[in-house]
Amino acid sequence: MTQDATVVAGRGAASEAGSGQPLDPAEERMRRWRLVLGGGQADGTGCELGGRDAAMDGALGALYGGGDAGKKERGRERSAGLGASAPSVSRWLGDIRTYFPSSVVQVMQRDAIERLGLSTLLLEPEMLEAVEADVHLVGTLLSLNKAMPETTKETARAVVRKVVEDLEKRLATRTRATLTGALDRSARVSRPRHHDIDWNRTIAVNLKNYLPEYKTIVPERLIGYGRASQSVKKEVILCIDQSGSMAASVVYASVFGAVLGSMRSLNTRLVVFDTNVVDLTDQLDDPVDVLFGTQLGGGTDINRALAYCQSQITRPADTIVVLISDLYEGGIRNEMLKRVAAMKASGVQFVTLLALSDEGTPAYDREHAAALSALDAPAFACTPDLFPEVMAAAIEKRPLPIPDMNTHR
Repeated sequence: MTQDATVVAGRGAASEAGSGQPLDPAEERMRRWRLVLGGGQADGTGCELGGRDAAMDGALGALYGGGDAGKKERGRERSAGLGASAPSVSRWLGDIRTYFPSSVVQVMQRDAIERLGLSTLLLEPEMLEAVEADVHLVGTLLSLNKAMPETTKETARAVVRKVVEDLEKRLATRTRATLTGALDRSARVSRPRHHDIDWNRTIAVNLKNYLPEYKTIVPERLIGYGRASQSVKKEVILCIDQSGSMAASVVYASVFGAVLGSMRSLNTRLVVFDTNVVDLTDQLDDPVDVLFGTQLGGGTDINRALAYCQSQITRPADTIVVLISDLYEGGIRNEMLKRVAAMKASGVQFVTLLALSDEGTPAYDREHAAALSALDAPAFACTPDLFPEVMAAAIEKRPLPIPDMNTHR
């Protein structure tokens, strides 16, 4: 079995073990090894499976059986595969959702798409209705968007919308709260109302007016938070690489784009690019429309995309450009770096995210990442949970909360 299969089998075994009568520890250990090894004479366990264990073993074997496909067990083949028909795949999807927890189901679905070439089956409505939807499935659907028949598109949009709505529920409230606070703090006024006074900064600037005899500070100068919600205070440009490797990042960036676009105190622009540049700002109110406006795959011309973004900047000191890309540049490298340097020099806050996803450090062009760091525009991977803090720091023009900075450099 592959490493992925071992992990899946182990998690499934643990989940199943908790649902029946407790086994002797030695028997339970052997049962788990049997599920991991996949059976046959060579596994050495001598353990027979029955009931749900046998069904679970069959679901695992259909996906991970691989080289064991020709080995017989109990008069049948352990690995018959999933076949080429949508009905058999739909049955398999139903089986794994019965026997494994949701997190394991999503791993197995991704493995099935990659190992067994099931992408074309996702073009069939019956398949989509059976699939456990997640960010990675959305990425696969978007990559198949142009090849998708009309009979499937509405089902695909429903799948994508479900994932997007779940993400918005998870991310929107915290993002708005974090950025609203950052916008208020970035718009300080010298004659604030009492409840708008920033006491920490007011005390700091008035320490020289401390009166020892009264043990108090005379606040000659008040510093307060501005009411950023009354007008647009910041411009945000999300510049998103839509190459195939950035699928999950495109999904999250579209959701965040919709959240930022809903805030009156921000003027948000969303730009996607490969070798062409497309401005999807007019679709920001619906991230599903944004996602279906992308075209995953193709080459990458970061320089061209940044040239377009640069042309849209009218207030550099109040603008934040967020480039989301793995930095594998197919355009003119030196021009790309010159544009970043020029934007930085004009006062633009420039943020480079190598990925915006739940995964760890992505594959990226380290030479370009180092060159951007030298321009004081460090490149780093960012999880969706960290993104609001990154944006808040950029709004307030303070150091970015960069995770594992040494690794990314």
